[in-house]
Amino acid sequence: MSIPTPHISAKKEDFASTVLMPGDPLRSKYIAETYLENPVLINNVRGVHGYTGYYKGKRVTVMASGMGMPSIGIYSYELFNFYDVKNIIRVGSAGGICDKMKVRDLVFAQGACTNSNFQAGFAPTGHFVPIASYHLLEKAVKVARERNLPFQVGNVLSSDTFYSDDGGGIAWEKMGVLAVEMEAAALYINAARAGKNALCVCTISDHLKTGEALDSEARQTSFHEMMELALEIAE
Repeated sequence: MSIPTPHISAKKEDFASTVLMPGDPLRSKYIAETYLENPVLINNVRGVHGYTGYYKGKRVTVMASGMGMPSIGIYSYELFNFYDVKNIIRVGSAGGICDKMKVRDLVFAQGACTNSNFQAGFAPTGHFVPIASYHLLEKAVKVARERNLPFQVGNVLSSDTFYSDDGGGIAWEKMGVLAVEMEAAALYINAARAGKNALCVCTISDHLKTGEALDSEARQTSFHEMMELALEIAE
């Protein structure tokens, strides 16, 4: 496919080697304007804001992924395969489904269980296990420990559905799954297929068992620890 793609209007050199991907385009704009020096808007197709700037001297891009695996699947595939992006760090929200996860805790998705059939396009005769890139995960744990941040490392559930009759994924707690979100599995599958690196870092925005939750404004603007950690580990 030629550049620009149907979904990204930027030139190849507009992207840094590491892209942070929040789901919400407004969160992408917020991260760029709050943390990056000299951010430049490089993409706005379909309102999906993408910016490149500098964080502590490092060139970094932040671009929204949209909601769900089909959406992040398109953007991450194009970034890895057409724009030569090396690392994608998803920064988003997740719903806690086990007792040790608390609202505002960080979760680093070591693996991503899923109810999606996304992997069938790449490994149709088996079941691929989507996992994080270890060196990014190791760096995230190191920064979290240095900053004394509350975090857990483990499996998340990447769900294809937000509304359903299955309890929102709570049943996965018995398998040790920490939280539910909607993008990591597709991101990890695309990274594996492209030979690139990916990590999903989420803040627990609500808890499916306790009912505690942050409102939409708090989700957009209050995840500072997650955003700063992701920027610190960008390469």
